[in-house]
Amino acid sequence: MIQSRWFKILHSLGLEFWLPLPLLGLAFWVGSGFVMDWVISRSNQTTKYLKVDSQSTKQPNIIIMSIKAEINKSQGISKVKVKTVSSVLQALEFEFPITELTLLEAAISQELRLPIENVRELMQNKNIEKSE
Repeated sequence: MIQSRWFKILHSLGLEFWLPLPLLGLAFWVGSGFVMDWVISRSNQTTKYLKVDSQSTKQPNIIIMSIKAEINKSQGISKVKVKTVSSVLQALEFEFPITELTLLEAAISQELRLPIENVRELMQNKNIEKSE
């Protein structure tokens, strides 16, 4: 009868519900500790890699009006001035350590990323001064 009396008191207070809660809290605490240890100890190696190509930066489309080259054989350099239609970039200036016309055309073509034929057409009507 003593047990049933204590049981009735506990039942009236609702303690049969509240007494297991600390045990459930302890179980969640231990379980979350195991999960956290597993997550932290995992290797952080990614299987996907990001490929970055710095040369593939897209340049704005520049329309070239004219190319004027001044070849100075005594100094061994050529100065090239390129005029464009763009409002942002109106002129470009290059200096190459080249005095031969065909090599200069190739260097300009490579620098401006234009076909050599286009470079020749743009340089065709311009005076190329050869000072010696």
